[in-house]
Amino acid sequence: QVQLVESGGGLVQPGGSLRLSCAVSGRTLSTSTVGWFRQAPGKEREFVGARRSNNALYYGDFVKGRFTVSRDNGKNTLYLQMNSLTPEDTAVYYCAVASGSPISSVLRRASAYDNWGQGTQVTVSS
Repeated sequence: QVQLVESGGGLVQPGGSLRLSCAVSGRTLSTSTVGWFRQAPGKEREFVGARRSNNALYYGDFVKGRFTVSRDNGKNTLYLQMNSLTPEDTAVYYCAVASGSPISSVLRRASAYDNWGQGTQVTVSS
Protein backbone atom coordinates (compact mmCIF):
# COMPACT_ATOMS: atom_id res chain seq x y z
CA GLN A 1 0.00 0.00 0.00
CA VAL A 2 1.40 3.37 -1.06
CA GLN A 3 1.09 6.21 1.44
CA LEU A 4 2.13 9.84 1.11
CA VAL A 5 2.22 12.08 4.17
CA GLU A 6 2.73 15.78 3.64
CA SER A 7 3.97 18.40 6.05
CA GLY A 8 5.40 21.90 6.08
CA GLY A 9 2.46 24.06 5.10
CA GLY A 10 1.43 27.16 7.00
CA LEU A 11 1.13 30.92 6.97
CA VAL A 12 3.91 32.95 5.43
CA GLN A 13 4.29 36.61 4.52
CA PRO A 14 4.62 37.73 0.90
CA GLY A 15 8.20 37.33 -0.24
CA GLY A 16 8.80 34.53 2.24
CA SER A 17 9.73 30.88 1.76
CA LEU A 18 8.37 27.49 2.73
CA ARG A 19 9.54 23.94 2.20
CA LEU A 20 6.93 21.24 1.88
CA SER A 21 7.81 17.62 2.58
CA CYS A 22 6.14 14.44 1.42
CA ALA A 23 7.22 11.20 3.09
CA VAL A 24 6.42 8.19 0.92
CA SER A 25 6.06 4.54 1.87
CA GLY A 26 5.29 1.62 -0.42
CA ARG A 27 6.95 3.13 -3.49
CA THR A 28 10.61 3.88 -4.19
CA LEU A 29 10.92 7.51 -5.20
CA SER A 30 14.27 7.09 -6.94
CA THR A 31 12.57 4.97 -9.63
CA SER A 32 9.34 6.98 -9.86
CA THR A 33 8.00 10.14 -11.43
CA VAL A 34 6.88 12.42 -8.63
CA GLY A 35 4.93 15.63 -8.75
CA TRP A 36 3.38 18.53 -6.89
CA PHE A 37 0.01 20.10 -7.62
CA ARG A 38 -2.01 22.82 -5.95
CA GLN A 39 -5.64 23.79 -5.74
CA ALA A 40 -7.00 27.16 -4.71
CA PRO A 41 -10.64 27.66 -3.68
CA GLY A 42 -12.92 27.61 -6.68
CA LYS A 43 -10.12 26.65 -9.07
CA GLU A 44 -9.01 23.45 -10.74
CA ARG A 45 -6.02 21.48 -9.54
CA GLU A 46 -2.90 23.03 -11.08
CA PHE A 47 0.44 21.46 -11.97
CA VAL A 48 3.33 22.88 -9.95
CA GLY A 49 6.31 20.68 -10.78
CA ALA A 50 7.54 17.15 -11.36
CA ARG A 51 10.75 15.18 -11.27
CA ARG A 52 11.48 12.02 -13.21
CA SER A 53 13.58 9.13 -11.97
CA ASN A 54 16.39 10.42 -14.25
CA ASN A 55 16.14 13.78 -12.42
CA ALA A 56 14.59 15.65 -15.34
CA LEU A 57 12.55 18.54 -13.93
CA TYR A 58 9.36 20.16 -15.16
CA TYR A 59 7.54 23.18 -13.77
CA GLY A 60 4.32 25.07 -14.29
CA ASP A 61 4.63 28.33 -16.20
CA PHE A 62 3.75 30.38 -13.13
CA VAL A 63 6.75 29.05 -11.16
CA LYS A 64 9.29 31.29 -12.97
CA GLY A 65 12.26 29.87 -11.09
CA ARG A 66 10.81 30.34 -7.62
CA PHE A 67 10.11 26.68 -6.76
CA THR A 68 12.31 23.58 -6.73
CA VAL A 69 11.26 19.93 -6.64
CA SER A 70 13.79 17.64 -5.00
CA ARG A 71 13.94 14.29 -3.25
CA ASP A 72 16.01 12.50 -0.67
CA ASN A 73 16.33 8.90 -1.80
CA GLY A 74 17.64 7.75 1.56
CA LYS A 75 14.57 9.13 3.33
CA ASN A 76 12.25 8.37 0.40
CA THR A 77 10.92 11.88 0.79
CA LEU A 78 9.89 14.45 -1.78
CA TYR A 79 10.30 18.19 -1.23
CA LEU A 80 8.97 21.41 -2.70
CA GLN A 81 11.05 24.45 -1.87
CA MET A 82 9.06 27.63 -2.49
CA ASN A 83 10.65 31.07 -2.51
CA SER A 84 9.38 34.59 -3.25
CA LEU A 85 5.86 33.58 -2.36
CA THR A 86 2.93 35.81 -3.29
CA PRO A 87 -0.73 35.78 -2.20
CA GLU A 88 -1.53 34.11 -5.54
CA ASP A 89 0.38 31.04 -4.30
CA THR A 90 -2.20 30.46 -1.57
CA ALA A 91 -3.65 26.99 -2.08
CA VAL A 92 -3.71 23.43 -0.82
CA TYR A 93 -0.60 21.69 -2.11
CA TYR A 94 -0.56 17.99 -2.96
CA CYS A 95 2.28 15.59 -3.64
CA ALA A 96 1.77 12.68 -6.00
CA VAL A 97 3.54 9.62 -7.37
CA ALA A 98 2.99 7.98 -10.74
CA SER A 99 3.06 4.19 -11.15
CA GLY A 100 4.42 4.45 -14.68
CA SER A 101 6.70 6.88 -16.49
CA PRO A 102 4.41 9.42 -18.15
CA ILE A 103 5.77 11.40 -21.07
CA SER A 104 6.44 15.09 -20.56
CA SER A 105 3.13 16.24 -22.02
CA VAL A 106 1.23 13.87 -19.73
CA LEU A 107 3.05 14.32 -16.42
CA ARG A 108 1.53 17.78 -16.10
CA ARG A 109 -1.91 16.20 -15.73
CA ALA A 110 -3.28 15.04 -12.40
CA SER A 111 -4.59 11.90 -14.11
CA ALA A 112 -1.00 10.71 -14.68
CA TYR A 113 -0.54 10.12 -10.95
CA ASP A 114 -1.90 7.18 -9.01
CA ASN A 115 -1.16 8.04 -5.41
CA TRP A 116 -1.70 11.33 -3.60
CA GLY A 117 -0.94 12.96 -0.31
CA GLN A 118 -3.66 14.43 1.87
CA GLY A 119 -2.73 18.00 0.99
CA THR A 120 -1.24 20.78 3.06
CA GLN A 121 -2.50 24.35 3.24
CA VAL A 122 -0.19 27.18 2.23
CA THR A 123 -1.42 30.70 2.96
CA VAL A 124 0.55 33.74 1.84
CA SER A 125 -0.67 36.85 3.58
CA SER A 126 0.59 39.85 5.48
